Amino acid sequence: MSQTKPSIVFAHGLWADGSCFSKLIPTLQAEGYQVASSQHSLDTPEGDVAALLHTLGRVSSPAILVGHSYGGSVITAAGTDDRVAGLAYIAALAPDETETSQSQQEQFPVTDIFSHIEVADGRIWLLPSGTAYFAGDLPEQEQKLVWATQATPAPDLFSRNAPGTAWKSKPSWYIVANNDHTVHPELERFAAKRMGATTYEVDSSHVPMLSQPGLVLDVIRAAANGV
Repeated sequence: MSQTKPSIVFAHGLWADGSCFSKLIPTLQAEGYQVASSQHSLDTPEGDVAALLHTLGRVSSPAILVGHSYGGSVITAAGTDDRVAGLAYIAALAPDETETSQSQQEQFPVTDIFSHIEVADGRIWLLPSGTAYFAGDLPEQEQKLVWATQATPAPDLFSRNAPGTAWKSKPSWYIVANNDHTVHPELERFAAKRMGATTYEVDSSHVPMLSQPGLVLDVIRAAANGV
């Protein structure tokens, strides 16, 4: 693999795992990027940041961290690591040092997804009806796959954050999902503006990496070229 290209390390969010980037990884690998996708327990922010840093240790530096949804909170903390050259956010949270994932969301209108979840067995589950608000622009069979493979968070996951606010010191790119019913699009625009990110908007659900992977690949390439 070319040593002139940065590595790409992905961080997934709630109701997903590392395979949610499956439409991106093969193309990036074919283009000569070293790529890895962290797998999060979704038990604590600190644990998920640690998992991402372990994954970062398996690729060459410098690296671009790519975070989707809650994965944005994870890369915001982990991105202060010296091995990280830049950050790319996909419809993601990006709390400041005085915020949590929850308090950042509370500054904006409640999205539809929260009427389609269930707390059971100590986890927060996405109901089958929720896939329309999470990944509504995917074909029905793909929506069923998203639901069947969901990774479920602990109920208090959003109540605190791991320390670190990497977007204050690292270059950032941000994809706003205009038709998002999980993270409010206005939150996304606010986060992108606050961090001074190079910003792209796309008419997609919460999962543009699955519904419009070409656009997401272009943004990751731009981030890689930008560092």
